[in-house]
Amino acid sequence: MKKSQTLLTSLTTVGSWTIISRIFGFIRDIFIATFLGSGPVAEAFLIAFSLPNMFRTFFAEGALNLSFVPIFSKKLKDKKAAKLFAEQTLFYLLGGLIILNILAQVIMPWLIFAMASGFYFDDRFELAVIYTRITFPYIMFISITALLSGVMNSIEKFAAAAAAPVLLNVIFISALTLSNYLNWDTGLSLAWAVPIAGFSQMCLLWYTASRAGFILIPKFSPLNPELKRLFRVALPAILAGGLIQINLLVGRQVASYHEGGVAWLSYADRLYQLPLGVVGISIGIVLLPNLARKLANNDMQGSQDSFNRSLEFALALTLPAAIAIIVISEPLISVLYERGAFSQIDTANTSAALVIYAFGLPAFVGQKILQPIFYARENTRTPLYFALMAMIVNLVLAVGFSPVLGYLAPAVGTTIASWCMVILLSRGSRKYGLAVQIDNRNKKILPRIFLSAILMGLILYVTNIFFDMLPNDIINKYFKAIMLIVIGFLSYICIGQVVGGFKLKQLKNYFKN
Repeated sequence: MKKSQTLLTSLTTVGSWTIISRIFGFIRDIFIATFLGSGPVAEAFLIAFSLPNMFRTFFAEGALNLSFVPIFSKKLKDKKAAKLFAEQTLFYLLGGLIILNILAQVIMPWLIFAMASGFYFDDRFELAVIYTRITFPYIMFISITALLSGVMNSIEKFAAAAAAPVLLNVIFISALTLSNYLNWDTGLSLAWAVPIAGFSQMCLLWYTASRAGFILIPKFSPLNPELKRLFRVALPAILAGGLIQINLLVGRQVASYHEGGVAWLSYADRLYQLPLGVVGISIGIVLLPNLARKLANNDMQGSQDSFNRSLEFALALTLPAAIAIIVISEPLISVLYERGAFSQIDTANTSAALVIYAFGLPAFVGQKILQPIFYARENTRTPLYFALMAMIVNLVLAVGFSPVLGYLAPAVGTTIASWCMVILLSRGSRKYGLAVQIDNRNKKILPRIFLSAILMGLILYVTNIFFDMLPNDIINKYFKAIMLIVIGFLSYICIGQVVGGFKLKQLKNYFKN
């Protein structure tokens, strides 16, 4: 095996492809917003796409990878044994997915009612059932893709797995374009694009894994100790993922009773997912196998150093992103979505949801950094207990605030519950002997990063007010948004250099293993 890459190199690889994927994702969402706005077809498709994604999140990318990657990473000293373990896992995964798909097709109306009962009283319900029956096989392809991604990530080949989501968005954009020019049904075109995209992603990862020497063929094996260990670790992760999905279900249920609510929350979610995907998810993907390898070698100092450098990297990017979104959310939403069927009212409502999500962005990223500390030690039970507590908080807030805040209540519940989860994970790491220790470097650097982000936010706030005072014929919304982004970026970099939040020339040395 090649010498381990630095964390920075790995994070850059995953983050770069994630940025490309998110850009294509924005183009996709712009097309959907333009053609469908926040109407019934848009809301029906968003629910139809979210259902297989829900199962994927906790069944494949969540439970499977969080249990599979640490065990597989530790077995890589014997490549033949590691390959056999992956093939045995694939057999059981494939069997479970086939059963799940058959069952879901039979009970689809009940699943849609559980997702968005507010749809039951209008045309959205029937559309959602039709679309979801088409999209649901996506979970089979994307779950196999997730397993193959776990294999590739464990051998420190991150590019293909990180690039795969680009295929999804390219296929979506192509389907929307063709439906527009050929007068196809837009909703059905989008629905069929989902399983086609999943199959394409699976083929990409299968090819790259094969080239790396992991041609995986499903192999039956009785439940040996290693597989029992996998399922024992996976079960709490599945339950924890299920609790997270209950949070999302509660949000969609509340939003489904407010016309346009599902669409507004979905469009806002897509925008804050950019920094979350680039920073939080990238760190989670890279940090888990990194910690697992170091713990297998009893390298506690190296584990602590990986955690601290990941934390520093995450906050240096997440804090300014969160503050910028809070200050300039409306100009961003207007530029990205406001055209065609997407109105100024849609912009205002989506912007309000985005601001609430932005307050929780550091917490969302924080979870991605703290959870691998538990999962690398194959401890999935503790995060399960914490997820249960966070779910209760979200449920109480989302439902309790609904009469007052309407469709915004789920965003408030999600944000506060995420901060509760971070606090629990941080405290739990000490209680369970998995101590998270902030090193001296971070004790000095992190307050300065926070100060840099706050000052950047003030500059953006004043600049935004100034631009609003100018006539529209002098500055249009596109120029305004671009200038705000450029000013925010440059001011943060300059302030960070002055106050000592970071030194760009030293960045490569921060993340060495």
